[in-house]
Amino acid sequence: MSAASASAPAAAAAVPPAAAPAVNLTPVFVRLKLSLIRNGLKGSSKRKAAYFTSLTFSLVVAFFAMLGLAVLHGNPHAGTAVVMLAAILALGWTFMPLFFPSGDETLDPSRLVMLPLRPRPLVRALLASSLVGIGPLFTVCLAVGSVVAVARGTAGIIAAVPAVPLLVLGCVALARAVATANVRLLTSRKGRDLALLSGLLIAIGAQVANFASQRLFQAGGLAQLEPAEAVVRWLPPATAVGMVDSASKGSYGVAAGQLAVTVLALVLLLRFWERSLTSLMVTPDGSTIAAAKPSAKRTSAGGDGVWAFLPAGRTGTVMQRTLRYVVRDPKTKSAWVTALAVGLIIPVFNALQGTGSVYLACFGTGMLGVQMYNQFGQDTSAFWMVAQTISTPRDAFVELRARAYALALVTAPYTVLVTAVTAALLHDWSVLPAGLGMSLALLGSMLCTGALASARFPYSIPTDGAFKNVAPGQAGLAWAGIFGGMFASAVICSPVIVLAVYLNVADQSSLAWILLPLGAAWGTLAAWAGLRLAAPTVARKLPEILLAVSKG
Repeated sequence: MSAASASAPAAAAAVPPAAAPAVNLTPVFVRLKLSLIRNGLKGSSKRKAAYFTSLTFSLVVAFFAMLGLAVLHGNPHAGTAVVMLAAILALGWTFMPLFFPSGDETLDPSRLVMLPLRPRPLVRALLASSLVGIGPLFTVCLAVGSVVAVARGTAGIIAAVPAVPLLVLGCVALARAVATANVRLLTSRKGRDLALLSGLLIAIGAQVANFASQRLFQAGGLAQLEPAEAVVRWLPPATAVGMVDSASKGSYGVAAGQLAVTVLALVLLLRFWERSLTSLMVTPDGSTIAAAKPSAKRTSAGGDGVWAFLPAGRTGTVMQRTLRYVVRDPKTKSAWVTALAVGLIIPVFNALQGTGSVYLACFGTGMLGVQMYNQFGQDTSAFWMVAQTISTPRDAFVELRARAYALALVTAPYTVLVTAVTAALLHDWSVLPAGLGMSLALLGSMLCTGALASARFPYSIPTDGAFKNVAPGQAGLAWAGIFGGMFASAVICSPVIVLAVYLNVADQSSLAWILLPLGAAWGTLAAWAGLRLAAPTVARKLPEILLAVSKG
């Protein structure tokens, strides 16, 4: 009896435990994605309105895009159009996750690193869940319209069946692979900086697309794209649409090759995604690694490198602080880079189109001049430290003057560069002095009104949202300061504008050079007067300014 009892535990130990049943992650992740969408719409009427407005807008645009692509059916250049469209679609899917990483919480696989999940099933589950959303639905509509535009005959229709899912899967897998490979960047401060610059890239892309479309139709239409399309149709996932076009034309060997390239590229892309996911799940985050020892080197009080060329004392210190904000603060950096880029694009692209003028260089100067407005609000809650150093109108004048110096240090040479480039593209060097003089007068006028607006209409800039630039309840202050100041700037530099118009109407172009020294002197005088008038207001209303800029 005792022997039987003793052998029972041994027998039980010899029996292996039952293996846990394998769980199919794909339906779990699809339900999770649907739950995230559903829960994200709870408790916020604004969020619901934004989501359903986006969904409706996307469906309407997709419907008309499908109709437009269907109309191309039978057009000799339909293949060129849809292949280039597929390439643009894939390009958008590649870079959108880098610019808007917060638009989809499931783009961050680092949230799953603590779960006992294997990379390959996880890739399948994430790929399936990525097909749920407005973006994939819009892509499916464009893919269907593209294959309808080029599918002809039995072979074309048969090729169109796998082309749609291959194109959609290629775009989604491309976005996922890029997001996974750069997830550390997307969740860092540099990633947030990149997201803030997305508006700039969209603006530049719109200008480039507008310019390219005008030049394209002037040069003869879609036929001009055929050399580029011949290359793009072999670049996946655009090869999926190219396969349908080739099969419809009877080039079955070419269609088979494009199908092979599409499938091979998708397999390699999924493999790359799996390797990136594996590396992410086994590599420690930077926050878990011990901080590096502080360097023994310290920056001197006067600054090293380029900072050593700034003036000594408070002026140099304030200039350095202002310029460091441009480099380090995401919102300030975004505003400056956008102003620098768009201010150059507008006059240059108009000059390339033959419709420009040297005077359009004033646009770039105005874009940078706006950065003088709300100077104290740009400091956010840190302005209270600056306020401790301002006790007299003289202190306020030196503070504002140094900030104006920092802005002029970048804007003045930038204005010269933009004006010279525009004049060179237009081959109109005779207008360069007048255009440069007017730009400098505008810069001085905006420094004047910017200082006054900063003193009289300060407002807070929130730090919690990438695209929130005005605190709730202060929009009126922002509008009054910026647009009122811009109107006042036009009035202040109106004497220079009137003189330029008079010399042009009176055909006195030989005297246009006088506008350069006159504009520079007028701008300097206007800036000095604005700083002098704003300084007493800053010193007197310092508590009110501090309260206004700290509300965010």
